[in-house]
Amino acid sequence: MQLKNNAYRLNETLKGVETMTRFALAVLALASGVYTYLGVRGILDGSATFVFFAAIIYSAAVSVAIYAFWSFMLRFVPLVTSGVQRIGLFVTMAIGCIMIMAMSSWLNAAALAGSAALEQHMAVTLQGYAQDLDSAHANALAAQSLLPDVQRAAERFDTLAASERESGALTGTTGSGSVVQLLSQMGSQMTQLAATITGSREEVSGLFDQGSARLATMRELVSTPGAIEPRSDQFQAEAVQLTAVIAALQQTGVAASVKRASADLSAGFIAPVADGASADLASRQDRVMETVRTSVAAQSAALTAAADEILATPLIEQRRFVPLSSAEAVIRYWSDFIPSWAGAISIDMLPVVLVLVLMIVNDALRRDADSLEEAENITAAEMLRAMALYRRMQETGVLSDQPIPQPATPEAEPLPDEPLAPAAHAPPDDATVTPIDTAQRKRNEGPVRP
Repeated sequence: MQLKNNAYRLNETLKGVETMTRFALAVLALASGVYTYLGVRGILDGSATFVFFAAIIYSAAVSVAIYAFWSFMLRFVPLVTSGVQRIGLFVTMAIGCIMIMAMSSWLNAAALAGSAALEQHMAVTLQGYAQDLDSAHANALAAQSLLPDVQRAAERFDTLAASERESGALTGTTGSGSVVQLLSQMGSQMTQLAATITGSREEVSGLFDQGSARLATMRELVSTPGAIEPRSDQFQAEAVQLTAVIAALQQTGVAASVKRASADLSAGFIAPVADGASADLASRQDRVMETVRTSVAAQSAALTAAADEILATPLIEQRRFVPLSSAEAVIRYWSDFIPSWAGAISIDMLPVVLVLVLMIVNDALRRDADSLEEAENITAAEMLRAMALYRRMQETGVLSDQPIPQPATPEAEPLPDEPLAPAAHAPPDDATVTPIDTAQRKRNEGPVRP
C-alpha cells in the first residue's frame, strides 16, 4: 500500500510541475535566442536593416529549434523503457546538443564576453608591440657599447702623437715627422667614429620617446570604458604609427657603420714616407710606422668582431594588428573566458537535467505502481456504480458461468420436518421469534452475496 501511495504522489507531482517545465523551457529558449541575436549582430556585415532582420530571423529559428527539440526529449525519453531504445534516444540527444552548441552556444559566448575578448586581443597585441619596441631600442643602443673602445683608441693615438712630438718617445727624435702625422691621422679617424656613435644616441632616444607615447595611447584605448569598435579602429591606427617607429629604430643602428669604418682603418691604412734627415732616423720611423700598422690592424679586427656580434642579432619582424570580430576573439581566447563559455552552454544544455529527472521519476513510478492509473484515482461514486453493475450482471446471468465465491457460514442445526411459513410474510406483532424461525428464514433467503 505504501508503494501505491508513493506512486500516486509522484504522479500528482509530475502533473503539478508540467506547466512549470514548459514555462522554464520557453524562458531558456527565449534567453538563448536573445543572446544569439546579439552574437549574430556582431558578425554580420551590411546595412543596419539587413543586419537587424537577419539576426532576428536566425535567433527566432534557434529559439524554436531549442524549444521543439527539448520538448520532444522531455516527452519521449521518460516513457521509453527498453535499453536499446533508450540508448538510441541518448545518442540522438547528444547529437542534438552538439548541433545546438554549434548554432547557438558559441554565439551566446560571443554576446556575453565579446567586448572583453576584443580588449584581450588588443592587450595581447599591445604587449607584443611593447616587446618589439624594447628589442629595437636595445639593438639600436648596442652599438653604443663600442664607444668606450673607440674613444680609448683615439686617445691612445693622440697621446702617442703628442709624446712623439714633444719628446720623441717612439723614434728618439722630437718634432712633427712622419710618425706624428700617422698617429694624428689614426686618432682623428677614431674620434670621427666616436662622434658618429655618440650622434646616433640622440636619434635613438627621440625615436624611443615617440614609440613610448604611442604605447601609452594604446594602453588608454585598451583600458578606457565604452564601445569597443571605435576604440579598436583607433588602436589599429596607433599600431601602424608604432610599427613605423620600430622600423626606424632598426635602421638607426650604427653597428654596420662602425664595422665599415673599422675595416677602413686596416684596409685603407696609408703610411707616410719616412722623412728623417738621416738613414738611421728614417729606419726608426719605418719600424715605428710598421708597429702602428700592426696596432691599427688589431684594433680594426676587434671593432669588426664586436660589430659583427651586434649585427648577428636577428631583426624584429614587422608586427601587424589584425582586427577580429567578437565571435573570433572569444574562440581565440576561449581559455580566458571559461565562465562565460560555461554560462552560454548552460543556457542551452540545462534541459538535459530536466530530462534526466523526469526519466528517473517515471522509472520510480513504474516500479512502485501495481495497478492502473485509473484505479489509483477512482472515486467512491465510481466504486458504488461498479458494484451495482456487477450485481445486475449476476442477476441477468451474465456471470452465471463463473463461480461465485461463497462466504464461510457456520453449520446450521438440523430442523424438524414441519411446514414453514412463507418467507415473504412477516410474523405477527405478538408472535415470538425463535432461533428456529430465524434459521429457517436465512435458509429460504439463501446465502448472503457480496
